[in-house]
Amino acid sequence: MANFNTHLNGAFIVSGTLGLTVYKAGFIDDAGFLMCVALGTMGGLLPDLDSDNSTPIKIGFNVVSFVFAFALVMHWRSEFSLLALIALWLAGYGFMRYVVFYVFTNMTVHRGVIHSVPYMAILGIGLTCLNYYGLDYSLTTSWFYGLFLFGGAMVHLLLDELYSVDLMGARLKRSSGTAMKIYQHKDRWWYLLLYVILAILIYFAPPFEAFWQQLSDPTAWAQLKLGLWPQTLKSWLN
Repeated sequence: MANFNTHLNGAFIVSGTLGLTVYKAGFIDDAGFLMCVALGTMGGLLPDLDSDNSTPIKIGFNVVSFVFAFALVMHWRSEFSLLALIALWLAGYGFMRYVVFYVFTNMTVHRGVIHSVPYMAILGIGLTCLNYYGLDYSLTTSWFYGLFLFGGAMVHLLLDELYSVDLMGARLKRSSGTAMKIYQHKDRWWYLLLYVILAILIYFAPPFEAFWQQLSDPTAWAQLKLGLWPQTLKSWLN
């Protein structure tokens, strides 16, 4: 299994390369490029949320706990005293960081249903729907954000599968096939639920055909081709 740094760097490199490509083709602006790279890199860490001792789950729960505690204080700031707000902040943080974290880690198994393709597809399409319907982002931006999150997660799963191959011994390790899963019979009811949720999200997702038409527009790719090589190199080649 690949380690944290490998997942982080792999997702960042792939997301950065693809992000620059669609940015130079004119599909996204400066802010969209940065967000695509950030989401792709974040997606590269998501599958390890089911690992009790992984760096992503620890960082993630710390961030969520701080945000939750801050939201509680902001909501009740005009009604509670200073000492009460401090107590509320500590209670909110402690509840998320220790109680919810304990429940989550005891309910999940590493490389279980979270560490699977359909689960990551749900997160990707779910983000697309949230951006398009909830945040009023454009169709193109919404799909790019969701696809980059999903793509980063696929980089993670692919790296785990590659690391399950012992090239020196020309054999598969015991972990082979446990990373990029689309189904496991022992978790069949969980997978049934995942695919039902995925089907619902696909049904309500923004129109992909319109996004694909924009993506396959030859004008954009012709623009990218013109700016593919540095001017000095093109002059030298000609």
